Amino acid sequence: MSLTARYLEANGIPTLIIGSARDIVDEVGVPRFAFTDLPLGNPVGPSGDVEQQRRLLKAALEFAHATVLPQSSVVLPVEWTGAEDWRESYMSLADPEALAAAGEARRAEQAARKT
Repeated sequence: MSLTARYLEANGIPTLIIGSARDIVDEVGVPRFAFTDLPLGNPVGPSGDVEQQRRLLKAALEFAHATVLPQSSVVLPVEWTGAEDWRESYMSLADPEALAAAGEARRAEQAARKT
């Protein structure tokens, strides 16, 4: 998304990235980035939490509207309302055999769908 945002901006289309992968987005240098300290894949919170999603989207759009400097970013005030141990389990390799088995099962499922 970051590279797409840069391309769109270069062609006159304003963009805003809302996300949790701050290191990646900062490295690419998008025009406007609203950072949320939430698990990857959940940039505006858990699915179904419509109130939080609306609040974060409103804050991000207000930031985008007010931003004039290139490569601007803001940290949106948010707390994860899901399981509290997401930081500890993120990228955890506590059971590499189980992860390998899950990967094999996923690849087999994908292969079956292709046929």
